[in-house]
Parts: sequence; structure tokens; C-alpha cells
Amino acid sequence: MRALLVANPAATTTNRRVRDVMVGALASTLKVDLAETTRRGHAREFGVQATTDGYDLVVALGGDGTVNEVVNGMLDGGPGPHVPTLAVVPGGSTNVFSRALGRSRDPVEAVGEILESWRAGRVRRVSLGTAAARTPDEPDRWTPHRWFVFTAGMGFDADVIARIEEQRARGRRSTGALYVQTGTRTFLTSRDRRHPPIRLEVPGEAPVDGLFLCLVSNVSPWTYLGSRPIDPSPHASFETGLDVFALQRTGSLRMIDHLRRAMSAQPDVRGRGVHRWHDLPDLTLACSRPQRWELDGDHLGEAVGLRLRHVAAALDVVA
Repeated sequence: MRALLVANPAATTTNRRVRDVMVGALASTLKVDLAETTRRGHAREFGVQATTDGYDLVVALGGDGTVNEVVNGMLDGGPGPHVPTLAVVPGGSTNVFSRALGRSRDPVEAVGEILESWRAGRVRRVSLGTAAARTPDEPDRWTPHRWFVFTAGMGFDADVIARIEEQRARGRRSTGALYVQTGTRTFLTSRDRRHPPIRLEVPGEAPVDGLFLCLVSNVSPWTYLGSRPIDPSPHASFETGLDVFALQRTGSLRMIDHLRRAMSAQPDVRGRGVHRWHDLPDLTLACSRPQRWELDGDHLGEAVGLRLRHVAAALDVVA
């Protein structure tokens, strides 16, 4: 059996010694090739290579952005039996997808769990989502779709992610405190919160206007603040369609209450201006002015519309 280990050397919680230990452990069971990324988009190229060259297993070592790129490469030609199985080793600051699969937060322990499951044949098929955008430059044309493994977002959350990425490019480390500071500052200064520009359309229902935040989830929780889950869509899962959590104009105190409820032991965010859907096959977002958007925690620029779809049984992953 052949495995391709796609590693991001810049991942937050790993180093070369850890990668060497992982390669040695994987080599006890598999014929392992190591591919290290050097730029954004490189992991996608390795994902394409893995499918084209007929690898049996792809192990993604990095954060959720690395996983997203690998999956988009593996599924470049669409799902099917020709696509390798995916395993994920946490190497980023949040690792939402890895945690959703039940992996240990420790990368070395996670490799041991993956090998145990691989030897026992524990593989599960999960659903994913796709997103196509209409950009400000070409508002009448949908871009080719991209895959996402756990979330897509437009509005406030994408604004926060964009600002975090700007600070990381200047050398700041991604931490829970940085997310809290950036999120608070973005919320208090956002023009879009005061004049929400997003419209959400679900087939068979009346459109909802005036949204400043729209989160589309394929798994629960949506994200982590350190070790604390943030769970606005607690019923989302790999076995159902897409879940949506959206907010209309909201004051500071109400937003704090929403966050408190999303972080509680039994999360259930409700109230005025809160809109939730469960198990959707597709939905569309439209904006009266360009909005930032993100997939799996990576900022992808601005769009004036998004089209999101659920794809059942899209990918085999090591359970």
C-alpha cells in the first residue's frame, strides 16, 4: 500500500523532528512518500498527484487550510473509487476537521490512531460541500466550484479571518487571544453589521434579507477557541446536508449572549435576528455590495454571490 504524506512545514504545531517521527511510523505499515509544501496552493497540486498516481492513502499534516487544498486536489476530477482515502494529522492552530474525525490533538498520537484504524480497515465515507462564487469583476458568471470539508462563510467571519491572515503575514502568531481581539474590533467597527448586505435564498422558502453573517457547516462544532468549541449549528454532521447559521443586525450585548450560548455545554443559539436551517441540499447567497468569503478558515477574497451545495458520500477518510 502506498501513502503520500503532504506536510506543511509552516504548520503551527509541528517541526521537522515530528515529521521524521511520523514518516518512520507510517513506513512501518505503508510505502511512504513525503511531499512538503512551499507556497499556498501547493498542497492542492500534491492532492491531484496522489489521485493521478494511484496512491492508496493521502495523509495531510497541517492546519485546516492544508486539508482543504489536499481535498480539492484529490477531488479535482470528482468523487469516485479512483480517489485515495484521506487521513488527517493536526498541525494547525484549530484543526476543526481533524477533531471532528476524533483524532488526538497530539500529532504523533494521531498518527498512531490512523495506523491502528488503517490496519483494522476502519474507513468512513463523509459528505462534503462545494462553493461557487460570483466575483465583483465578473458578477454574471459563477466561478468553478471549490470543495469545503467543514465550513463556508460570508460576511463577518470572513472579515475576521482576512484580518487574522494580514496579521499573520506580519509575523503575529495565530492564537485564541488574537481571534478574540480581532473579532471584537471587527464587530465594533463593521459598517456591514449596521447595514447588513447579504440575502439568503433556500429553495422553497421566502428569502431572508439583511444578514451580516452566514455560516454554512458540514460538521459540528464550527470552530475552536483554544480547546473550547464554538457550536452555532450543533446538529450538523457528515451524514446530513448543510446546516446554516445566519445573523441579522445585532447589538453588542446580544452578540455576547449568542457567543456564550454557542460555547455552552448544550449549545442552542436562538432569538431575534437568528436564522438556522438543518440538512439543506443547497442554498444561495447574494450581496448588495461585495463581501469577503471563506472556506475552511481560509479567506478567498470578495464576492457578490455564493452558491453552496451538499455532496453526499464524497470522500473516504480514515475513521
